[in-house]
Amino acid sequence: MHGTFKSLTRNTALERALGNALEGETRFDAFTRGRYSTDASIYQIMPAGVVFPKSEADVQAALTIAAEHGVPVIARGAGTSQNGQPIGAGLVLDFSRHFNGLMAFDAEARTATVRPGMVLEHLNARAKKDGLFFPVEPSTQSRCTLGGMTGNNSSGARSLRYGKTVENVIGMRALFHDGEAFSLDDGPVGDNASTRARDLMSRLLGLADAHRADIEAIYPKVQRRVGGYNLDELLPARPNLSHLLVGSEGTLAVTTEITLQLSPLPKHRVMGVAHFPDFRSAMETTQHLVALAPVAVELVDNNVLVLGADIPLFKRTLGDITKGKPNCLLLVEFAGDDLNLLRLDLKRLTQCMADHGFPDAVVEVLEPARQANVWGVREACLNIMMSMKGDGKPISFIEDCAVPLEHLADYTDAVTAVFEKHGTRGTWYAHASVGCLHVRPILNMKTEDGARKMRAIGEEACELVRKYKGSFSGEHGDGISRSEFVEPMFGSKLTRAFEQVKDGFDPKNHLNPNKIVRGPKFDDRELMRFAPGYETPAPATPALDWSEQGGFGQAVEMCNNNGTCRKMTGGTMCPSYRVTKDEQHLTRGRANTLRLAISGQLGEDAFTSDEMKETLDLCVSCKGCRRDCPTGVDMARMKIEFLSAYHAKNGLPLKEKLIAHLPAYAPWAAKLSWLMNLRDRLPGAAKLTEKLLGFSARRTLPQWRRPWAQKGAPSDPSRVEGDGRDVVLFGDTFNRYYERENLEAAERVLAAGGYRVHRVEPADRGRPLCCGRTYLSAGMVEEARKEARRTLDALSPYVAKGARVVGLEPSCLFTLRDEFFALLPKADVQPIADAALLIEELIAADKPELPLKDQGGRVAHLHGHCHQKAFDAMGAVQAALKSVPGLDVRPIESSCCGMSGAFGYGAKTIDVSIAMGELSLLPAVRNAGPDDVVVADGTSCRHQIHDGASREALHVVRILDLALEG
Repeated sequence: MHGTFKSLTRNTALERALGNALEGETRFDAFTRGRYSTDASIYQIMPAGVVFPKSEADVQAALTIAAEHGVPVIARGAGTSQNGQPIGAGLVLDFSRHFNGLMAFDAEARTATVRPGMVLEHLNARAKKDGLFFPVEPSTQSRCTLGGMTGNNSSGARSLRYGKTVENVIGMRALFHDGEAFSLDDGPVGDNASTRARDLMSRLLGLADAHRADIEAIYPKVQRRVGGYNLDELLPARPNLSHLLVGSEGTLAVTTEITLQLSPLPKHRVMGVAHFPDFRSAMETTQHLVALAPVAVELVDNNVLVLGADIPLFKRTLGDITKGKPNCLLLVEFAGDDLNLLRLDLKRLTQCMADHGFPDAVVEVLEPARQANVWGVREACLNIMMSMKGDGKPISFIEDCAVPLEHLADYTDAVTAVFEKHGTRGTWYAHASVGCLHVRPILNMKTEDGARKMRAIGEEACELVRKYKGSFSGEHGDGISRSEFVEPMFGSKLTRAFEQVKDGFDPKNHLNPNKIVRGPKFDDRELMRFAPGYETPAPATPALDWSEQGGFGQAVEMCNNNGTCRKMTGGTMCPSYRVTKDEQHLTRGRANTLRLAISGQLGEDAFTSDEMKETLDLCVSCKGCRRDCPTGVDMARMKIEFLSAYHAKNGLPLKEKLIAHLPAYAPWAAKLSWLMNLRDRLPGAAKLTEKLLGFSARRTLPQWRRPWAQKGAPSDPSRVEGDGRDVVLFGDTFNRYYERENLEAAERVLAAGGYRVHRVEPADRGRPLCCGRTYLSAGMVEEARKEARRTLDALSPYVAKGARVVGLEPSCLFTLRDEFFALLPKADVQPIADAALLIEELIAADKPELPLKDQGGRVAHLHGHCHQKAFDAMGAVQAALKSVPGLDVRPIESSCCGMSGAFGYGAKTIDVSIAMGELSLLPAVRNAGPDDVVVADGTSCRHQIHDGASREALHVVRILDLALEG
């Protein structure tokens, strides 16, 4: 078993003491601790417990009680650190969940005071209202916390103009290891401060002055230097004493308030995408581009271009900004208030590139939306590269060394040679502007050989950084990865001074021990996620086909913990986390729990335990992670695998059976609709079904109706003419039995578009075809496989002749393009998957000449089904709607509606379901005008809108049908 997980025993005495003293929640169960044992690094250490403080008093109590029990304390934000800073065998304080407020905001003074758990993007959303922003913008800005940024002294793409975090911090309030509060800023420690605080800062000012010569001689003369402690910040005549805490990684004190300097938000930004035929030429040219005074110069290397082209989220953007086949790109941004001057900057960029041998090598990106897409690719560079399949991954440990620009090309060549020497290659990206390129060699850290190569590469890279007078830690801090290299970089005298700083603040080593000073060996495999003996043997016989991912274990391991799923706006994932803000209900949290469970680190049978089920219960299978997660973690499919194993062991509850077998009994239920629909009409019936079955009495159930009866006799494949006008209308169970008007509208629209609709029945002439989704939702994989085979057999002869399969319900139609591949041989599925389209995709692709009436400017508010977003189909929905003359289409920026099939009907999940809808969808619908129309293609989405906003939403095909002439 993993070295750091040898004991899952709870510290019950500490747990009781904290539980009695804190307002915030405390958790000491193995599953929660496991989720907090990792960050975005290669390391993993099981904490003693996790606390979610709600106030400074909670933090003080946690520090005091932990000290009494001899347990260290580790402050944590979003857990996106690359080097193991927020992990350790102590008590983790998660500030991100509750301790995240905006304490004060002064637009005139351009300052903001925040709690450490506040997310940067949330602060900037508020600051934007006053034309301001906090200009230190790491690629993780959608989820990183300001406390974490301060702890690491983060930078970001625009540090060329705005510097690091330390240059933008005004003051801090913090707690010593025993809970005593103190404040530091650009003045002396005041008379009202404790004697302890005044004496300590006086000693440290003296310490810095005593080492002035060494500091001035040895500290790297590059902007990106964050290694060690900031003793250099104590040398000015009037130092800002809080700057000593910036970059200290929670090893000196626990921050409770940070006062930040904001900057004016530029009115305009423009970008030039500079193309290079080879990597070295890009590195040599960087210093000349920087001379043009841009805000940022960011590298996108060949690995990102190649891998990103296979990721739906980025393929279109990369195609938009690249011409030809460049080896790499430099993204050059200019910002200011005069757009005409910025256009001239782009012309100067084009001329500079031409002067250095690269004519016509710049693509101008002026539109803000296009720029946002390009920055989306840049910010996802790390995750894109981590999407490599197999055990070899780009590993962070020399991630952000920084060297002077004049040495950048030689340094990168030398590091590349080191990689080649050790039989590997590296991936490069990020901050070319300041000589801080993020580089990761590809290593298999599941092996001793991988650790050996890591040691050798780290030591040789350190020597190269020293040779070129650079900084070994340029942005991401020291943590576990680089604390061992503090002494080689700064020398023994300064390292001893750093130890004095640590001992002055934290003499008993209670705060995040063994980081920056007295660090462990960075290649100690016992501290790693893939420690000696790590393996993922379960499930022995997976229910689904995971061969393309290298197996179920490797699919789970694709999560690199970078935390993109923690973002609260934009995209879809992760909707349940956006409601609960609980790491458990997060794609990352679920993936980590699965990995720990199948590798045996959470105890025997953890994979099929109730705790594992609780971890996945709020996963609504939205498939948002399939698209939004740049490493391609498909939690919806993993949940199917889990449910298959869990129900095989524990049995299938009646509620799940009713949902799973719905397509099988639907024909009979429709005939008895008067009886089936009594549940919502008889007093007390809804309460009874809630008690017996678990369907919430607060929800009405879909009403059974006379089903859709497709016109005409069953077709014959020989009647398919193969001219592109033959279609099979796939009548899903939900529209067939609950909303037949949608299928009837589809028939009329297809006929008006000149299509020949073929009626297809299963070979046995039995009940209608079904995709098997309801079976998959219950983990009944074999039953789903039978449905898939039955559907495939019926459709294949038509598809082979050139017909296309057209559906209305996204969750059903996309099952043919997604889960079918995990159920049946790829060769059998591929033709059907290629031919399967939602009706809006058909309309958008073919552009049939439908006779549509002008709508006179009527507004249509469009909510996208999660699976439409996951499969990049929202553009087709909008195109189909925009084909209606005079229809003003307005997309609703929303995540999952919250219904997600049966999820929204559950008595245990209805509150979360409603809360998901209230995040953005339901308020937007309520604000719609009385004559506006609401469009939603998902059956569940329409039900949520009906229940939550008292509006009737229509499928896109109904909009087209109602607009048909005559």
